[in-house]
Amino acid sequence: MDGVLVIDKPKGPTSFDVVRQVRGLLKVKKVGHTGTLDPMATGVLPLCLGEATKVAGFITEGDKAYDAVVRLGAETDTQDAEGKVVAEAPVPPLTSAVLEEVLGRFRGSFEQVPPMYSAVKVGGKRLYELARAGEEVERASRQVTVYELVLRDFNANQLRLSVRCSKGFFVRTLAYDIGRALGCGAHLEALRRTTSGPFTLAHSLPLADLAALAREPEALAKRLLPVSEALTDLSAVRVSAEDAVRVSHGVPVEAPAHPGRVRVVDPSGALLAVAEVVRGRLRYLRVLV
Repeated sequence: MDGVLVIDKPKGPTSFDVVRQVRGLLKVKKVGHTGTLDPMATGVLPLCLGEATKVAGFITEGDKAYDAVVRLGAETDTQDAEGKVVAEAPVPPLTSAVLEEVLGRFRGSFEQVPPMYSAVKVGGKRLYELARAGEEVERASRQVTVYELVLRDFNANQLRLSVRCSKGFFVRTLAYDIGRALGCGAHLEALRRTTSGPFTLAHSLPLADLAALAREPEALAKRLLPVSEALTDLSAVRVSAEDAVRVSHGVPVEAPAHPGRVRVVDPSGALLAVAEVVRGRLRYLRVLV
């Protein structure tokens, strides 16, 4: 069983819990997710099955989109609703103008410090492991990009936002930073991922429906997206049948494309490799045939 199965993850289980459940229900040995969702988060979780695990890392590189609810007036140790409150302050009067000025600071590219409760590694250990042991360590900031940040609604102590961002962006930290900018503190109350790379909620199967679908092989096969659709957000370089053989052997071929990462396909559109175009030639990152 090979392909990408997009799960609409419910609130509660970890991403690894979902992987284990899918592996057990579908009796598939090789299953990998393409970007962690916190237990409290819901939404798009693409899973790579079988041979599709070869491209899981490239799907992870894709942009993400979320709908978020931010609770103002209280900070938590995890920056979300699952943590304990560590500071509280009154929320100032809010207007659209005030909020747009603050949100404007978080559009575009900037440096973001990952939270302690995250899977980022420092000194070979996950930050959340250190946090659970009561340690707080210095974290290097990382450049992230917010392509779109929309204020959907607000009331006296709550904001509803939509965010489209680069990989590695923490919406929890955005909530925290917005609270600091407003002077009252904040944490992430709810999060739903609506897009991951080329995959959206329209592709997603509720996890609760998987057990029934596992008993219907034909219906399940229709939910599996082929590997060729997993990287459609990368530009395609189509090679001739003759060059396709060269690609399969890892032999560099010319590529009349702009520099950057591309997917290499044969005349029929089948995915052959993921590569970078360097000085007009393909440098392979992963050959899939």
